Amino acid sequence: MNFLRRRLSDSSFVANLPNGYMADLQRPDSSTSSPASPAMERRHPQPLAASFSSPGSSLFSSFSSAVKQTPQTPVGVVEPPVPSTPVVQRPRILLVIDDTHTDWSKYFQGKKLNGEIEIRVEQAEFSELNLAAYVTGGCVVDMQVIRNGTKVVRSFKPDFILVRQHAYSMALGEDYRSLVIGLQYGGLPAVNSLYSVYNFCSKPWVFSQLIKIFHSLGPEKFPLVEQTFFANHKPMWQKTRQQQEQILKVIHVS
Repeated sequence: MNFLRRRLSDSSFVANLPNGYMADLQRPDSSTSSPASPAMERRHPQPLAASFSSPGSSLFSSFSSAVKQTPQTPVGVVEPPVPSTPVVQRPRILLVIDDTHTDWSKYFQGKKLNGEIEIRVEQAEFSELNLAAYVTGGCVVDMQVIRNGTKVVRSFKPDFILVRQHAYSMALGEDYRSLVIGLQYGGLPAVNSLYSVYNFCSKPWVFSQLIKIFHSLGPEKFPLVEQTFFANHKPMWQKTRQQQEQILKVIHVS
């Protein structure tokens, strides 16, 4: 032992030792070291977590954090970007209610909504249409038209309505107000609004709206031709007789 102490105290001997060799020699051996006294343990407590460090646990925690950040891509591997498949939007259907004197399809030819959605024009008259409207299913229109001598039958769900015909006429069989109600029932947007289209089916109703503007702005700013409304033909004929009698009296006096 005295020999080893003298050799270890020699600076030239220690300098020729490999790196870390003295640290290994000076490390206490758990099998040969004497147990510390209870007083020393109370004076220098060593927590277990601080004295023990597992390389495997730290590596697992680093790997777990990397997997959480990129759950589908291994660490250090860069996948090429996957090209996204373009979503093809279905064409929007514009139903134009008008006669054949105007071809509305040419005004929308080549036009696209937001630069990417095509517009398909379906044109027919009120007399060539039939429909069914649902609360949740929208409106399904049946169309039967004659094009160049050929009968064309189609069923579709329009996305927009353009009305260019009167929906009501005094002529027999030209009352299409039920179609306007069905389009409104299906919740289809229109130009003009289907509400105004239905209101214009009755001329006295439209004139009543003009009377409101007449009373609001005055006759100077909004002149209106004076008219008289009769609920039925009886008072109208009575007034006509009175006017005829007055005219006959004036002629008899003169």
